[in-house]
Amino acid sequence: MAVDVQCLHFSMVLTENGDELAKRASPDDEQNKTLSRVPSYIRLTPRHAAASFENLVALANHQERLKEARKIIWRDRGEPAVDLTDGWECIEHAGRGGLRAGAVAFAIRAGLNLVLATLRFGKIPKEMRFRLIRHAIFGKDSFRFAAMLGSFVSLYKLIFNALPIILPVTPSSPLPSPFEDDESEESVAVSPIEVPLSERQPRLSLSAQAHQQWVRKKTRRWYAVVAGAIAGGIAIMFEKRSRRLTIAQQLFVRGLQGSYNSFTSKRGIHIPHGEVLLFTLCCFQIVYALFSRPETLPRSYTTWLSTAAGCPITAIKMVRDINQTGTLDVNDLDEILAREDLIPANRTAVLARKALATATPPDFGPPYPPCGAVHPWVESCLVVPLPRLWTVFQWGFPIYGALHLIPLMLFKRKAFLSNPLRMLWRAAWGTIRSSAFLAAFIASFQSWFCFKNYMYSLLSSQTKVNIPPIILAIFGSKYSYGLGGLLGALSLLIEEKRRRGELAMYVLPKGLESAWLTARGKGWVFRTGEFGEMILTAIGMGMVMSTYQNEPQHLSGLVRRILYQFIGPN
Repeated sequence: MAVDVQCLHFSMVLTENGDELAKRASPDDEQNKTLSRVPSYIRLTPRHAAASFENLVALANHQERLKEARKIIWRDRGEPAVDLTDGWECIEHAGRGGLRAGAVAFAIRAGLNLVLATLRFGKIPKEMRFRLIRHAIFGKDSFRFAAMLGSFVSLYKLIFNALPIILPVTPSSPLPSPFEDDESEESVAVSPIEVPLSERQPRLSLSAQAHQQWVRKKTRRWYAVVAGAIAGGIAIMFEKRSRRLTIAQQLFVRGLQGSYNSFTSKRGIHIPHGEVLLFTLCCFQIVYALFSRPETLPRSYTTWLSTAAGCPITAIKMVRDINQTGTLDVNDLDEILAREDLIPANRTAVLARKALATATPPDFGPPYPPCGAVHPWVESCLVVPLPRLWTVFQWGFPIYGALHLIPLMLFKRKAFLSNPLRMLWRAAWGTIRSSAFLAAFIASFQSWFCFKNYMYSLLSSQTKVNIPPIILAIFGSKYSYGLGGLLGALSLLIEEKRRRGELAMYVLPKGLESAWLTARGKGWVFRTGEFGEMILTAIGMGMVMSTYQNEPQHLSGLVRRILYQFIGPN
């Protein structure tokens, strides 16, 4: 406002001076005005100069308004923390942040729904399209998502900024500043190599260091834990019940990731290939559940795994029946016998198994289906892995191609346009590695399946040597399928190192959910009732926000950027 008043005063002075100069003009100047030719220069009178200056001021004000409007949608890096002194300021700050977060969340969810709706236009009659668009933008899903994020941001900001006012921190000693050099003689002679791993600090910008100093000065660590837990537990209730568990799982896993990184960094702990180890443990549980407890996995996930396996769905059902009841369904054997690609040798093996199952009393044979039911088109198990490897590679290539190329074009557009060939090769190489990872996983498990069946048949038929039951259980129990998932998960080493952690974070929620439901079915853990999602979200967001406010470098880059855009420094 002060800038506009000064500019107006300056333009009035220029105008008055221009009028006075025009009155004092000499006769020679009047003669110069009536030239017979067009002047070869631009004549700038004081009045024109004032108008040009006013245009520059208007342009600057317009750019400032655009910058302020952009801040509503996108938060610039290095924003300073807001220092609040009383409760009313906390309420105002929380209300502004909640309204902004809710509006941005509504726009994101409505935009995503609109894109998905337009993809269905070809299957929808024209008279129904407007209704579809209206529901995509103003449907309940958009308002639920906006209410969830808006309520979380407002509650978190209110509690986190009010706690230092209610329970102020009294530091016992002054904290070091990131803007001042430490002149003590003890730290001068220490080289970076001599600093223990537990004492090393990340290289942060001055604004990030200043924010951490503000957090340590004004708050305690448990402030963020309490604020995140309360806000997360209440906010999740705005979403549909069918979506709460998925959201709660992802938040809990991200909280575990940040807490684990913080714990290991402080104590100098490093586990080589830790993400691969975590991935193998999760795959053990997931593959075991796929063949023994499929009800503990999401139905869409079991369908995807069964499709990726490349074997008949009937064979997977036979494995489940054997693991759960120890019997075989004769109708499943009939479905295998009805296949056109069943070769004569495998038909003979399946018919022999059917004869045993229909005898009196029935004999269902060894604790696994015949290999001819798993790969009915080929007799020898030795020739199955390589064709399966190539088939799964071709099947996964377009899926991983989209996953590698689309984020590259959306989030790294400048790099893609500046050097498209290099970025395309990078996406292609990543697609090849990801497809090879999935193909190697499936082929490894297929090899283990046939190998364990062969070993069980060989060892169980021994009469001269007494085989310990634990050895037979390794190859014949339902947990042997989990061992196959563990061995197949080692193919994660084919993937790029930076993607291994993300893949481990992807399977961890599903593995934990399956393990919890399995333990609950056996009576080992308690039931959470209707508030299980709320409790899980509260625990997860408590860990996430504690890490975000105190050690944000231990969160993944994606999670850190999303939280900063919605919450800011405080």
